[in-house]
Amino acid sequence: MELVDACLVDASPLYNEDLAPVPIARRTWTTYNYAALWISMAHSIPTYMLASGLMTAGMDWSQALFTILLGNTIVLVPILLNSHPGTKYGIPFPVFARAAYGTLGSNVPALMRALVACGWFGIQTWIGGEALHTLFKTVVPAWPGLLGPGFAGHTTTAWLSFLLFWGLNVYVIYRGMDLLRVVENWAAPFVLVMTALLLWWAVVRANGFGPLLAQPGRLRTVGEFLPVFIPSLTAMIGYWATLSLNMPDFTRFGRSQREQIIGQVVALPATMSLFAGLGVMITSATLVIYGESIWDPIQLVGRFSSWIVVAIAMFTAVVATLAVNIAANVVSPANDFANAWPRVINFKTGGLLTGLLGIAIQPWKLLADPSGYIFTWLLGYSGGLGSIAGVLIADYWILRRRELRLADLYLEHGIYRGWNWRAIGATAVGCALAWGGLIVPALKPLYDYAWFVGFFAAGLTRVALGSADTTGTAETATDPT
Repeated sequence: MELVDACLVDASPLYNEDLAPVPIARRTWTTYNYAALWISMAHSIPTYMLASGLMTAGMDWSQALFTILLGNTIVLVPILLNSHPGTKYGIPFPVFARAAYGTLGSNVPALMRALVACGWFGIQTWIGGEALHTLFKTVVPAWPGLLGPGFAGHTTTAWLSFLLFWGLNVYVIYRGMDLLRVVENWAAPFVLVMTALLLWWAVVRANGFGPLLAQPGRLRTVGEFLPVFIPSLTAMIGYWATLSLNMPDFTRFGRSQREQIIGQVVALPATMSLFAGLGVMITSATLVIYGESIWDPIQLVGRFSSWIVVAIAMFTAVVATLAVNIAANVVSPANDFANAWPRVINFKTGGLLTGLLGIAIQPWKLLADPSGYIFTWLLGYSGGLGSIAGVLIADYWILRRRELRLADLYLEHGIYRGWNWRAIGATAVGCALAWGGLIVPALKPLYDYAWFVGFFAAGLTRVALGSADTTGTAETATDPT
């Protein structure tokens, strides 16, 4: 569907060019674009290191990769369900959320999603800064101490590298979505080829994959395995729980439902498992080569003697991190902040605000502990985002049967005006049950299932409360589509 006459909405305070429905003529993303988007997002350093936290918790490599594959297969379901309205109506996530939560109420899920993205933006930017720091150190050996000892355990040049990579992200933000698509299209195959070359080097040097693949895990029985597996699976779902909400930000540019579905189904679970598996195999080889397991690829490449090899590898790390950071952690919060104040904040301003909050969250502390990264950060926020996903899916697929009034999504006095307290209440129920274990010890088992609990509790509550519109009336409004 298409909004053929924008005159009705372009004066509305809920409308700006960045939030407007994408005209059909500009919906040009193909199957390859969506596959490349997911491949480039999955080819990130946190994905490479993902299995390390699971193996540290006691899993062997096969259990870790199975957990990663299953988690990404499960989260693919809400991703596809929430992708549909983006392609059908050409609308971004916060505008889609207006249908379920109301034009004002949509700021609740949008800002919850935005704050999580700011944390992720900070994490990825810190990793990209480490890659730049390693590159500069290779070219200029005195680089680490060039500007003094620094603070918070990091040299001044390390902080400078972080800020330089942050600036590169902001530059791409200001260039817009067209540059993003170009970056994703060539980053996906480039990073995969470079990682395959790193694997080949590791296997040749170690004369095999090393002892990690042969080492049994500590979780020998079902009783030992399940208490680690359940929260780990929830955390793996939490890894992409953000995208399970805001995929309309990308599918709004899709040529057809079929193309966006195939591109996502083919790319997401397989790529995440493959790239995490490459991380396991390369790390296993480092145990033979260096006598210790080096999970961080930046630290591993930093041990190479050839500055040319290090430069190429660090360039690869920068490209990989930049691609996932912009796509996964900037597009959505930029739109989310714009949704809160459409006449004041546009996409570029929202992206800049994301970058500033990403620094304020102090990502270097989140990455200091791999187990805390998985079991605190990923597991914790998955409950809240799962609750929002449950409400969106129940509202769009069950209550509204995929029918929206496109123009009313941008009108102050349309049928979606104000707050939909049914959706807010359902979200609150899901969050309370998902997070209750942090306060009430008896509810701790629910926290281990945080995403599942939030998703089903909020979704079922939303259906039980009934009535699709925000006001409870049958008021109609013109929708020139």
